[in-house]
Amino acid sequence: MNATRKFDVVVVGAGFAGLYALYKLRSLGLNVQVYEAGTGVGGTWYWNRYPGARCDVNSLEYSYQFSDELQQEWNWSERYSPQPEILDYANHVADRFDLRKNIQFETRISQLHFDDDTNLWHGQTESGETFCASICVMATGCLSKHNVPEIKGIEDFAGELLHTGQWPHTPVDFKDKSVGIIGTGSSAIQSIPIIAEQAKQLTVFQRTASFSIPAHNALMDKEHEAHIKANYSQFRVENSRRYAALDNKPSQDSALELPDSERESVYEQRWEDGGLPFLASFNDLGTSYEANATAVDFIHRKIKGIVKDAQVAEMLCPETVMGCKRLCVDTDYYKTFNRSNVELVDINQTPIQCITKTGLKTAAKEYRFDSLVLATGFDAMTGALLAIDIRGSEGQRLKDHWDAGPANFLGLSINGFPNLFMITGPGSPSVLANMMVAIEQHVDFIADLLTYMQSEEKKSSSSERYG
Repeated sequence: MNATRKFDVVVVGAGFAGLYALYKLRSLGLNVQVYEAGTGVGGTWYWNRYPGARCDVNSLEYSYQFSDELQQEWNWSERYSPQPEILDYANHVADRFDLRKNIQFETRISQLHFDDDTNLWHGQTESGETFCASICVMATGCLSKHNVPEIKGIEDFAGELLHTGQWPHTPVDFKDKSVGIIGTGSSAIQSIPIIAEQAKQLTVFQRTASFSIPAHNALMDKEHEAHIKANYSQFRVENSRRYAALDNKPSQDSALELPDSERESVYEQRWEDGGLPFLASFNDLGTSYEANATAVDFIHRKIKGIVKDAQVAEMLCPETVMGCKRLCVDTDYYKTFNRSNVELVDINQTPIQCITKTGLKTAAKEYRFDSLVLATGFDAMTGALLAIDIRGSEGQRLKDHWDAGPANFLGLSINGFPNLFMITGPGSPSVLANMMVAIEQHVDFIADLLTYMQSEEKKSSSSERYG
């Protein structure tokens, strides 16, 4: 039996949150150990390798700001960084700051139990290794536990079954294949145009249409990059004060107070600029249903102007208000449905009954596929946390504590679970903001709290090191 390893801090996950937590907490002189399920760093950018995967935040914003040297030395090739480049960046950070020596890869945590007598967290890996630590930091990610739908017969499919959140590490060739894809969320919106270019036939099964704004992605404007880098500190400060911590150029105007022609002109310019800033076209899109309806109407008209088949265009028009879910950002998504080899199926009208050995059966038709892609998203926010057997003070299970919902403090900590911290946990801005900024804010808060506890000898249900 292996001896129990002892640490000051255990961090679970080596994505961008885990990497910065390791860097920051190690700089305080703490003995930090990171456990990571994958074979490498990168988190969501390690697992999500589906065709077209890229960030929807501008590259110069979706990056660390804790090191000015890092900001200045790294150059992005595109306005919106593709997955391989973001993964390269994560690896560069791990190497530049010598982080790998404190990361144990291919290790999945199965349980974390708090001991009231010793004020220590005792953990175990799936392979049976044990450890204990005063502090546990959950850098498990908001969108890291992929969701596999409970569809009858899914285990019977004899073709190639893929999930966008667990994509193979080698290229997938769809040439001359009949492909089905379930879902029209962000990962589907990014991958559908590329799969459609390769596949003989692509059938898209949609439950709920999503709002998507064109990215108008391009090579990085080097003059713009140089300007930002010359003023990076001020640029970051200004962004940190904005809603969602994005350089979205928020408007001070109401959508309802402008004449129709002026409002239309603003929407048109935002559409041409592309991306998430469309949501900031006016200051009342998130507070007024009537104002929001003007944006919905504009997007609907854009979709109907792009998609030639009127019935398909109508199916692609979301029926909800804009902004209830994070906007999607795309390249030629709506245009793809003009292709002769692409079919859109509304599963509200013809529900999926089962997956068969050769394909999929709806209430109206049976389809044959060589490959079936599940773009069915994630068990978001709480999934990765509840997948671990976490028990706090007096043996309370996190699953039971959150039975009525994930009650916690600002997505950071949980009553009854001493010195267990979350980074961008449920209830925090997290996926509705620039994740990199949210990550750094949370890690800095945790580091400041631990420093205060140590200097003031505050009792914190922890080890003697913290009183």
